[in-house]
Amino acid sequence: MFGAPVKFGLLVAWWLAMDVICSSQTDEEKQPQYWNDLAWRDIQDVLNLQPKTGVAKNLVLFLGDGMGVSTVTAGRILKGQLAGRTGEEELLEMDKLPYSALVKTYNIDRQTADSAGTATAYQCGVKANYKTVGVDGTVTLGDCAASLIGKAKSVLEHAHDAGKSTGIVATARITHASPAAAYAYVANRVWEHDGMVPTEAKALGCSDIALQLVQDNPFINVLLGGGRAYLTNTNQTDPEYPDQKGFRTDGRDLIQEWTDGKAGSAAQYVWRKAEFDQVDPAETDYLMGLFEPDHMQYTLDAKNDPAGKPSIAEMTTKAIQILSKNPKGFFLLVEGSKIDLGHHASKAAHALNEVVTFNDAIAVAKDMLDLDETLITVTADHSHTFSFGGYAPRGTPILGLVPESDENVVLDNMPFTNVMYGNGPGFRLEGRQNITGVNTADKEYIQQSAVPIKSESHGGEDVSVFADGPMAHLFRGLHEQVYVAHVMKYAACLGEYAETCRTCRTQPCAASAADKHTWTGFTLVATLLFLKTIIN
Repeated sequence: MFGAPVKFGLLVAWWLAMDVICSSQTDEEKQPQYWNDLAWRDIQDVLNLQPKTGVAKNLVLFLGDGMGVSTVTAGRILKGQLAGRTGEEELLEMDKLPYSALVKTYNIDRQTADSAGTATAYQCGVKANYKTVGVDGTVTLGDCAASLIGKAKSVLEHAHDAGKSTGIVATARITHASPAAAYAYVANRVWEHDGMVPTEAKALGCSDIALQLVQDNPFINVLLGGGRAYLTNTNQTDPEYPDQKGFRTDGRDLIQEWTDGKAGSAAQYVWRKAEFDQVDPAETDYLMGLFEPDHMQYTLDAKNDPAGKPSIAEMTTKAIQILSKNPKGFFLLVEGSKIDLGHHASKAAHALNEVVTFNDAIAVAKDMLDLDETLITVTADHSHTFSFGGYAPRGTPILGLVPESDENVVLDNMPFTNVMYGNGPGFRLEGRQNITGVNTADKEYIQQSAVPIKSESHGGEDVSVFADGPMAHLFRGLHEQVYVAHVMKYAACLGEYAETCRTCRTQPCAASAADKHTWTGFTLVATLLFLKTIIN
C-alpha cells in the first residue's frame, strides 16, 4: 500500500510503539481477574461516596478553554507517555474527582459557541449571544445600549457581595473573553481596550473591558495573567520588550491607576517571575501580575523567556495563599487559556502540553484546600474539531504517526498522524503532504486538517464537568451550561440561593428555585390575562 521509504518509517514507528507496549503492559492486564477487580474497586468507591451537603466556604472554578472530551483523553495519554507509560491507563487530576456531568455549550444564536457567550453561561448563569460578555440574551453583538441594561451578575461578584475574597488566574490576557465574564459587561468581546470601542458606543457610555476591570472592580484581590499592553497607553514602552508600546488611546495607565487605588493597602504589581517569587502572601492582600503584553507564552516556549514567567500551578498556589486568609472564604477562577489557542493554530503539541500543566494547577488546589469546605469544579467552555483515531496500537505516541495496518486502507498511500483536525490551517490546496520523516511531535508542527480555515474552529459538542466538595453531587447527567454557575451559587449560598440553599439542606425543597427569580414577560402577561378573565 505504501512506498518503500514510507513503509520503513512506519515500521520504525511500529517497532518503537510495540517496544513501549511490551515494556509497560503487564501480564496482569491479560487476565480477566485484573479487570474484574478494577471494576469492583470502582463500584466500592462509588458505593462509599457520601455527598457533602454543607455550605461551600470556597469556590474554585478551573476552566480548560477549548478542552473538549477528545482533548481530555489525548492530554491524559500524553501525561502518561511523558512519564514513560503507554498513556491510555493514565488519570488526570480532574478524572479523579468523584462527580461528573455533561453540559451543552451552544450560544443563544449559534450552534457552535464562542468563548464569550459560554463564559457568560458558566459564570453568570444565563445563556448569551455570540461574542457578548457578561450580558443576557437581550443583548446582541455590538448593541451597546442594550448592554447597559442587560447585565448578568457573575459568581465572582456574588462572592464579593458575600464578603469573600476573589481572584482570577489565566494564561491568556486578563481581559480576554473567559476572565472578562467574571467582571465586565460588553456587547463585543473585542472591546478589550478603549481603542477597540466604537466612538458611538463610547458616546452612549460603554467602556472597554480593561477599564471596567480597574475602575469598576477594585475589590478583586488577585489578578494574574497576560495583557499588560491593554492597560497601558500608546506612549508607554513595555518594560520587557522595548520595541512594543501599549494600546490605549486615552492616555491612561491603568496599571498605575490600580496601584494608586491601593494606596495604604498591602498591594503589589509584578511583571516578571523574580518579582512574583518574592511576593509574600502573608503580607499581600492585593496582587496584580501581568507577565506579557499579550497572552502568556505556551508552556513549551516559556523556558526561552529571559524575564521568566510563573507556571499556572505557581500562580494558582500564590492566589490560594493570598485568598485563603479571608475567614469568609473566596472565589477563584483559573483558566488554562492556551489549550484553546494551541488548537486554533492546529498545533496539538502545544494544546496537549497545556492540558498537562493545567492538570498540575488542579493538583495544587486539591492538595492545598479542604474539600469538605471547598467546591472544586473543572470544566471547559467548548470543544474543538480535534480528534484522534485510526486503530493505533496501545502505546502509540499520541503526537506520532499511526502505524500501517490492514484496518487502515489509506487511499493516497501516505502516513497520517494519530491526532488531527476537522478544519484549520493544516490543509494544503495542492493536496495532502507526505509526512514521512517529519517530526509530528514538534511543538510547531501543524496537524493536517480536512477543510482549509485560517484559524481552526471550535467544536459544537457537549463538554464535561468534574467536581468534588460541597454539593458536587449535583453534577450528574446532562445540563445546560448555565447549570455550572447555579450549582456554585447554590453550594455557597450566594445570590438568589442565599436562603433557599440553607432550607433545602435541612428539609425537602417544596418550591422550585425558579421561584427566587423574577417572572418572565410571558409568565406575567399570561397571569394578567388569566386574572382579567376571572374579573370579567
